Amino acid sequence: MSNSGRVEGSSSKATAAAPPLSRYESQKRRDWNTFGQYLRNQRPPLSVPDCNYGHVLEFMRYLDQFGKTKVHMQGCVFFGQPEPAGPCTCPLRQAWGSLDALIGRLRAAYEENGGAQETNPFANGAIRVYLREVRDSQAKARGIPYRKKKKRKKTSETVTSTFHPMQHSEV
Repeated sequence: MSNSGRVEGSSSKATAAAPPLSRYESQKRRDWNTFGQYLRNQRPPLSVPDCNYGHVLEFMRYLDQFGKTKVHMQGCVFFGQPEPAGPCTCPLRQAWGSLDALIGRLRAAYEENGGAQETNPFANGAIRVYLREVRDSQAKARGIPYRKKKKRKKTSETVTSTFHPMQHSEV
C-alpha cells in the first residue's frame, strides 16, 4: 500500500495485453475504490493505512442508506412474518449477504494492496460479530431462522470442481 492510500498499480492507462477482469475482480476493485473515497470524505480525511475496524463498521452503517432490503422493526405488525401482507414504514437496509460478500472482497483487496494480514481491519473479530448480529436480526425480522449450509463431503467430483471464492467466505 502506498502512503497515499491509493490502490497500487492503478493508473488511467489500461494495458492492451491485460485480459478483462472477472466480475469478482471488477467488483472488488469498485468496492476498494468506494471504501477509499469514503475515507477521503471523512473529516479529517483518512488514508487506508490509518483506518481501523471502527471505520469499517461506520462504512457498513453508512451503506445502509442505499440498501434495498426491508427490515421490520420490533413494533411493526409485520415483524417476524416472512411475507408481509402490505407496506410499512420500516427502513430499508443492506442485506446481510451483501455486507458479508463486501467484507470478503475488501479483506482480499486490503492484502493485495500491501496491507499486512495481521493488521487487516476487515478481518477483525468485531466485524464478524457485527455481521452475525445483522444476519440474526434480519432473520428474526423476517421470521426465517438462518441455517448454515452443511459442507459437502469431498468426492473426486467436488475436488475437481472450480473454486469460487464467494462460496468459501468466513464469518
